Amino acid sequence: MDIFAVIGCFLGIGLILLGQAMEGGNIGQLLQITAAFIVLGGTSGAIVLSFPMPTIQSAIAMLHDVFFPPQSDYEGLVTEIGGFATKARKEGIIALEKEANNASDALLALGLGAVADGTDPTLVRDMMENQLNQLEAKVANAAKVYESFGGYSPTLGIIGAVMGLIQVMQNLSDPSKLGAGIAVAFVATIYGLFAANLVMIPLGTRIKFIYQKVFLYKEMIIEGVLSIQAGESPVLIERKLRSFILDSKVEVKSNG
Repeated sequence: MDIFAVIGCFLGIGLILLGQAMEGGNIGQLLQITAAFIVLGGTSGAIVLSFPMPTIQSAIAMLHDVFFPPQSDYEGLVTEIGGFATKARKEGIIALEKEANNASDALLALGLGAVADGTDPTLVRDMMENQLNQLEAKVANAAKVYESFGGYSPTLGIIGAVMGLIQVMQNLSDPSKLGAGIAVAFVATIYGLFAANLVMIPLGTRIKFIYQKVFLYKEMIIEGVLSIQAGESPVLIERKLRSFILDSKVEVKSNG
């Protein structure tokens, strides 16, 4: 589990509630079921209208990756591809046909199988990059679901606020109903901003960042398979793939 993802979820929420308590308020003041229905229900409807169901299902499934990120063992991959390169040099490319079934990654298995079949290098690259492009599009669309939720929810919060104020205006003659209407108006706005800036937009950003490592892993596979097909030495292939890892470390450091 990524402990920092858990900390991030509770840090903002906890400090906001702490600030509310320090101002003399309580959690109960922020619990308005009417406001929740308007903001969360309305935004959910907008999301269902905006995206096809498979994309929404993928976005929901990727919530697991936020807290349990997919592991990309770069060093293990370098060693594995180096082993395949050594076998291909000793026994010939055709030997990779059986080895493909034991590959640790589906993309690696696809590439090795294509190389063993004598497929043209350009076609091998196209096949593997097509798989990578599909994964990138899937991740981008899933992240877009959360970003869109974050874009819609503040507007729905304003709608909830306006609806609450309408109720206030209609009940000016009855002071007992003014408090509930005003509460719905302001809490709806809080829900919209809260959902956008503390939950949904950060989730979309997190998903894209997590999968940057997966994309790099896949790019290493593509380069490794094409290098094997080109007949490069195992030592050179491993050195080339390790350059990806060094570049990754520099990039992560600069983004931090």
